Amino acid sequence: MLQFSTTTRVFVHRFDTDMRKSFDGLHAIVKNTFGLNVLDGDLFVFFNRSGDRCKILLWDRDGLVVWAKRLERGSFQRPTSTQDETVIEVDATTLALILSGIELQSAKRRKRFAVTA
Repeated sequence: MLQFSTTTRVFVHRFDTDMRKSFDGLHAIVKNTFGLNVLDGDLFVFFNRSGDRCKILLWDRDGLVVWAKRLERGSFQRPTSTQDETVIEVDATTLALILSGIELQSAKRRKRFAVTA
């Protein structure tokens, strides 16, 4: 199972991704489309058109890691955005819900303290 911290930033590519892409192709999307640096330790999530495959790109201290999951039945629920953006930032908990197959709209979050900037 993929291990990540609740403080890890997670960026989801809003558009379909060709799942033949691996390290270099996904890194190019992060660099050119997202405008982010993969070396920052963030997770970058990609889905295929039918939504039954997911790849996550991350930097692991000394190299890139591509984590992949293929569903035998069903599809992943992608996060939605009200804005017309290429990348959607979600928290690590939302990513865990997506990977576990939990309906995002039905998951209720309890109020928590948050530091405001």
